[in-house]
Amino acid sequence: MIRNFFKVVCRNLWRNKGFSAINITGLAVGMAAAILILLWIQDERSYDGFHANKDRIYEVWNRVPFEGELSYWNTVSALTARAVEKDLPEVERAVRVGPSSGLLSVGDKKLIKSGMLADTGFLQMFTFPMLKGNPITALNDVHSVVLTERTAKSLFGNEDAMGKIIKIENKDNFTVTGILKDLPGNTRFDFEYLLPMSSLKYREGTDLGWSDNSTPTYVMLKPNVSYASADAKIKELKQHYSDEAKTMKWEMFIYPLDRWRLYSSFSNGGEDNGGRSTFVKIFGIIAGLILLIACINFMNLSTARSEKRAKEVGIRKVVGAQKSSLISQFIGESVFIAFLAGMVAILIVQLSLPAYNQLTDKKLFLDFSNVYTWMAFIGFILFTGLLAGSYPAFFLSSFQPVKVLKGTFKKANALVTPRKVLVVLQFTFATVLIICTIIVKQQIDYARERETGYNKDNLVYHFMTGDISKNYTLIKNELLESGVAKSVTRTNSPLTERWSNGWGQKWEGKDPNDKTSFDRYLADEGLGATAGLQFIEGRDFDLKKYPTDSSALIVNESSLKVMKFKDPIGKVVSDLGVDWHIVGVIKDFILTSPYEPTRPILICGAKSSFMTFKVVQIKLNGDYATAKNLEKMESIFRKYNPDYPFEYKFIDEAYARKFENEQRQGTLAALFAGLTIFISCLGLFGLATYMAESRIKEVGVRKVLGASVAGITALLAKDFVKLVIISFVIAAPLSYWTMYKWLQYYEYRVAIHWWVFAVACILSVVIAVATVSYQAIKAALINPVISLRKE
Repeated sequence: MIRNFFKVVCRNLWRNKGFSAINITGLAVGMAAAILILLWIQDERSYDGFHANKDRIYEVWNRVPFEGELSYWNTVSALTARAVEKDLPEVERAVRVGPSSGLLSVGDKKLIKSGMLADTGFLQMFTFPMLKGNPITALNDVHSVVLTERTAKSLFGNEDAMGKIIKIENKDNFTVTGILKDLPGNTRFDFEYLLPMSSLKYREGTDLGWSDNSTPTYVMLKPNVSYASADAKIKELKQHYSDEAKTMKWEMFIYPLDRWRLYSSFSNGGEDNGGRSTFVKIFGIIAGLILLIACINFMNLSTARSEKRAKEVGIRKVVGAQKSSLISQFIGESVFIAFLAGMVAILIVQLSLPAYNQLTDKKLFLDFSNVYTWMAFIGFILFTGLLAGSYPAFFLSSFQPVKVLKGTFKKANALVTPRKVLVVLQFTFATVLIICTIIVKQQIDYARERETGYNKDNLVYHFMTGDISKNYTLIKNELLESGVAKSVTRTNSPLTERWSNGWGQKWEGKDPNDKTSFDRYLADEGLGATAGLQFIEGRDFDLKKYPTDSSALIVNESSLKVMKFKDPIGKVVSDLGVDWHIVGVIKDFILTSPYEPTRPILICGAKSSFMTFKVVQIKLNGDYATAKNLEKMESIFRKYNPDYPFEYKFIDEAYARKFENEQRQGTLAALFAGLTIFISCLGLFGLATYMAESRIKEVGVRKVLGASVAGITALLAKDFVKLVIISFVIAAPLSYWTMYKWLQYYEYRVAIHWWVFAVACILSVVIAVATVSYQAIKAALINPVISLRKE
């Protein structure tokens, strides 16, 4: 019986090679797209899920009433960890982490690596597999260092790194006390080495006590302790230690590990529906719809060819076949076709993964050595086969033998048929994706074309590593004298990043209820000339001419609106114990996100005690070739900072990276739209082929009576065009609602224009007509003598 089943299936596939190819190709592409999306979803949902204590690990967050609503952020005071361990019996341990990027030296070998500072309990809280060493004691000593396997091999080759000495930042010696397996891609942590937090001698903000809120802190609750109990106790913890926190009704809360990646998005009152979870849900829906569209193709083509299998069904029923056996036969055929498509889909996935990983910035792969991978794949094939074959199976098995054998089983063309509904559903989804792709691109272009407020051209920055700070004046002078640079300055962060912000500033005439938060920026003299800032009033910092500019302040337009100074020059603003006098007002410039309104910014002079210079910003001389400038610049930096590599970055490239997330969304939307259109067009092509075959005699009669090729083509294509237009009518409000909701996440956003929908409608119709026309024209060109020969 099984042998007979496969014989029938293979004969049917071979007899109808064209339809079989369309069916298998459509299913394969749909399955491959769904698999790729599901791999992405699985990776997103598995972030940090490998830790043994994942159900007991939480991150400490701040929550404070601010500017009329609650503000949230996930860094707290460095003192929080020890206070939590002391005051909350529910907490087993608390650890702090912090960034550490430095030069690792072993003999003549020197590497710049990104590391992390962590309290001693970090490796006991988080389960990063340790190849060598003891996670309990690895970070106990102030001069211990834990390396990843990749870093250990880079420094020591095939030698055993355990117990070896590494010099960090050309200053202190550290002993390797542990080797970690390289970190997986699905973790929020990203480091090549770990240093104990106790090795930290100075870090920006550590001397500000409870006023500082820049330290990521994690807690692990004791077994069987409820989250609610610990969260209630930590709520007012900071108020016990800080009068400012008590006045501001400052609260803290703990946030569970399983929500870090997908959620971590808050608005006034609590967690909202933002975050990556929205995209995971959307991508899940897209995966389901793409697979559904592929299955719809199968359903449509199977039912469209029902006439060719009707006699088979009729004869089988006459000789005693039950409806259930026929259903089993047809579903079995669809599962077999799904299996063939699944094999092709795996090949497509394997070939696509390198490009897909580059697009999504992930390291996705199919683990063929895992039995669960094969179980999931078999289940996926069965699901697809059942979904695609269920309707055709019930449709074909329902034919009545008497009507079939008399040739009267076909019904007249109905206004609404399942086939028409399925085609409308296909093109509705395709049209939604076309509209969404256009609007996403508009939003990216809208933000990209926004005036930045400074000149990005030829602007380069270099972090102040090693001896750069000590030799800054020599480096600056040589860059200027050599003609490499037109202007040079120092800042606390790149011009595209905010590393400090806060509130509590005081000035003359300030409203006591004003709780505006200001972004802070530290700058040396010449920032205006280097960055091309536009001064409305006053001037740039100039320490040679005005030595008191070390305590001077430059504010932007947004700050001036808050302070309401009519004549701001010379006014004093107090911030963190320093009285700053305003010397200049600049136009607003984008320091953070180009999708958000500009914020008030305070650019402080060199006197700041809470920020330090960490970046050299250089305006290259545009009269010379960039490559030549960089070559000279490298020789100067190597001259004064020989132990460190020359690692520069262009501001315009750093600014462009701000669009990567939206660019990725837009590219993925375009890719999914293209796949959806391709699969839908495969189905249309198959249906048009069947239509041309079934109406070949009608076409012959019309040609004999004088119908033109264009007229016949229009006649055969119009039914499909009607369906595409109906799909647009459904898709337009759906896509408008989807994009309206998506754009709400951006304060600086594009408007949704009517012409986007018109373009999508025209594009959908053109695609459908182009797909159908080939078969329609082919049918119209056939000699009527041939098409009417059998009449």
